[in-house]
Amino acid sequence: MAQTVSPPPRVLHIASELFPLVKTGGLADVLAALPPALIRGGADVRLLLPGYPAILAALRDGAAVLEDGDLFGSGAARLLAGRLDGVVAPAYLLDSPGLYDRPGGPYADAEGRDWPDNARRFAALGWAASRLAEGLDGWVPDILHGHDWQAGLAPAYIVHRLPQARRPVCIATIHNLAYQGWFPPESFGALGLPQEAFTLHGVEFYGGVGFLKAGLHYADRITTVSRSYAREIQTPEQGCGLDGLLRDRAERLTGIVNGIDNAVWNPARDPHLPKRYSARTAPSGKAAAKAALQDRLGLAVDAAAPLAVLISRLTWHKGIDLLLEALPALLQGGGQLAVLGSGAAEYEQALRRAATDHPGRVAAVIGYDEALAHLMQAGADLTLVPSRSEPCGLTQLYAQRYGALPLVRRTGGLADTVVNADPTAVAAGTATGFSFALAPPESLAGTLAWALEHYRDRRAWRAIQNTAMAADFGWDRAAVDYLSLYREAIR
Repeated sequence: MAQTVSPPPRVLHIASELFPLVKTGGLADVLAALPPALIRGGADVRLLLPGYPAILAALRDGAAVLEDGDLFGSGAARLLAGRLDGVVAPAYLLDSPGLYDRPGGPYADAEGRDWPDNARRFAALGWAASRLAEGLDGWVPDILHGHDWQAGLAPAYIVHRLPQARRPVCIATIHNLAYQGWFPPESFGALGLPQEAFTLHGVEFYGGVGFLKAGLHYADRITTVSRSYAREIQTPEQGCGLDGLLRDRAERLTGIVNGIDNAVWNPARDPHLPKRYSARTAPSGKAAAKAALQDRLGLAVDAAAPLAVLISRLTWHKGIDLLLEALPALLQGGGQLAVLGSGAAEYEQALRRAATDHPGRVAAVIGYDEALAHLMQAGADLTLVPSRSEPCGLTQLYAQRYGALPLVRRTGGLADTVVNADPTAVAAGTATGFSFALAPPESLAGTLAWALEHYRDRRAWRAIQNTAMAADFGWDRAAVDYLSLYREAIR
């Protein structure tokens, strides 16, 4: 009997960011890299994005597939289909000037205040997804794959607008459960959902409208960005009030580790480095990058000094206080520290003070610089990621790619992607970095001291470095898991 070949799944990704057009975090990187990997795997993929000015400016050959005279009371809107410069997947843009044409960021104004109409702005994105599911453009998706709270209402509109026989499979991906999109109850009336949706078994969450909660309730499948994080968010400690719902839906919850863009993060081709290198030529390439980084940041140019870097938001959640309390252990071991990031004023000030108190040993750059981030990974011996929780994390993946051994807290995706250099792993040749299990500063300090002991054994260090650089964290690996999930969900 001839074997039936399934047609490639048609997948609509719904998201609020896309690198390099609009980016506030790792979500934009995921949307830039996952869809092309899925296309390489045989899927038919399209994107749905808000019509921010920066994204509309990149649209080519756009054609309206839907027009609305007054979308959610925010004025005229159009749903445009076309191609975006430099983006492989075709895109749909919700062109609604009343919702998206404004200065500031995608979620907040220039002063960091959330836009007061964010509920309508991102409900409209979910509504547009449900209209595309009707086949407006002659293309009917099998899968609606929504990312984070901004796409959370898409499954709700699907369930309340489409008959069951015409509904696509809805997948909700949690990139960070802490960001949930909660709005007061009076916002519900403007969202175009029936009153029966405003219940515990609907969009209602703690008396208001919970966008992410709605997505997790209505979706057919839920994914998050690492296996360990999928377990952790089912606990009260990291469930952010949604652990009960996630435990109830545990059979529909899958952890798939994020990937990285190997074309962008590749020391053999990186234009930001003074000397490109592979695993074989890492000693000379990293030495050149280290000297360049030390010189640029005002650190003592010392090839023998172990150089640790941290590239992060400067918040309690990211363990910056742990780093500050463990800094003496690094300096006593002859190490240097370079930091790139911004965040809480108290941590910015503390790091500037540390740089002043330890000239030539500590450097802090407040802000973000993409080219400097690449140089830091190349020049570093250690990359520090002491997060209290981390859904997946990309910094430790970049670090391994560049031979900067990650030192991480054993949580979420950090636990899934870094093999601790304990004696068993070192002997087996599987170690790729260092990790500690608990949050107190002495744990980080002790692990730093332990890592510095390994650093002094250059042969052992190079062995761990080679293993780390050989690890495969490309998106093609993750795409295989997503395609398997899609096909199983469609069946």
